[in-house]
Amino acid sequence: MSMNFHDDNMKMTYASREADPSWLQIVKDIITPTSVIYAADIGCGGGIYTKALYELGINNVIGIDYSEAMLAGAKENCKQYPMIHLRKGHAYQTHLPDKSVDFVLERALIHHLDDLFACFTEASRILMDDGVLLVQDRTLDDCLKKGTHQHIRGWIFEMFPQLKKVEERRRISSVDVKKALFDAGFNHITETKLMETRKMYSSKQELLTDIQQKNGRSILHYLNNHEMDRLLLSLDKKIVSMRPIIEKDYWTIWKAQK
Repeated sequence: MSMNFHDDNMKMTYASREADPSWLQIVKDIITPTSVIYAADIGCGGGIYTKALYELGINNVIGIDYSEAMLAGAKENCKQYPMIHLRKGHAYQTHLPDKSVDFVLERALIHHLDDLFACFTEASRILMDDGVLLVQDRTLDDCLKKGTHQHIRGWIFEMFPQLKKVEERRRISSVDVKKALFDAGFNHITETKLMETRKMYSSKQELLTDIQQKNGRSILHYLNNHEMDRLLLSLDKKIVSMRPIIEKDYWTIWKAQK
């Protein structure tokens, strides 16, 4: 069963981490944050990256999500930042005015959507002339990299190959992303790869607890309780290091400009 993003019990699932310095540097390489007046984080979830954009120096950030539960988590996460505004909206209909923002972030969003062209057309509509769209998601190749002590996700797919079918259905190729961006009116489309630190765990037990709670891991919601028990037992045997564990994920980032 896929994750229910509208479940109130899930509201803090995507609000409990901080953006990694490697991600912050990528954004600074793409834009000059202090020159951005208004930014929109579409599909903001728990506000992790909404908050990060503000902390980079963007003074007005709007977080948009279609789930009231996610927005409740984001409100809690961003409560100390009065210049962060949170609104209910959809990637196809943000309810923002035409040409109202300089920068749009769509992180870990597009694999949830059926109509990529509509998503990018809406981003183009709300962007000012010369505005920048940053799309970050995983391609199928990113998901299925070999499992290691850093790339825990790879071990999950190796143990439960049926989950590969889930990713085959929802992951979008880079070729298709670029075509949809071009069709929506974007130019100067570039692609960057990022191995982003997801989280540093002080111990193996902390990591296993995080996985058991399925924090920020929608793919785990396709496993039943018995399968989750098997996964935790397997990871417990695979991870032998007593040192802090640095978990990383592979991502693809597309920059597009109007």
